[in-house]
Amino acid sequence: MKVILVNGSPNKAGCTYTALTEIEKVLVEEGIETEIFHIGTEPLAGCIGCGVCRENKRCFRNDSVNKFVEKAESADGFIFGSPVHYASASGAIISFMDRAFYGKKDIFKNKPAAAVVSLRRGGATASMDQLNKYFSISCMPIVSSQYWNMVHGNKPEEVLQDLEGLQTMRTLGRNMAWLLKSIECGKKAGLGLPVQETPVATNFIR
Repeated sequence: MKVILVNGSPNKAGCTYTALTEIEKVLVEEGIETEIFHIGTEPLAGCIGCGVCRENKRCFRNDSVNKFVEKAESADGFIFGSPVHYASASGAIISFMDRAFYGKKDIFKNKPAAAVVSLRRGGATASMDQLNKYFSISCMPIVSSQYWNMVHGNKPEEVLQDLEGLQTMRTLGRNMAWLLKSIECGKKAGLGLPVQETPVATNFIR
């Protein structure tokens, strides 16, 4: 089993990374393979809704989004981390997730996911709500913790002083490992994945 932890911060080894590594330690202890995927610092264009990815499951813009989607196909769970910018997830991670998820629901369906945010002071829950919506529209079980998945600090050494935040990350890691193992046990016992109905789209203006 493998979990990809996505670092949506421009800082490769900053506060968001510090939170993700705390989760990663627990996952490794639980026997789960991990990879921290940094979205990079190059500009990430937003989705233009062209629909090309619906055919080949890849965006026509060949950047870190396609590299992630290729890895996501064989992953079993995901954790997306972002710094909080103006009470919102970073613009880069939103552009990244818009393009990673659009037209590719089958890659993510039934795979557990969680959102993690890092911040100096405020805007955490608004940012978490924003990120969680990608999972809840993609039939993905959302993994919770003992508190909202946030760490506080302006730099990594300050995050390491947020003892409650770090504990929340570790609990999240254990809960993710438990859910992945439970799903695996269910499969071995013959329990199949939920049957999906053909999607029905209802437009309110006709």
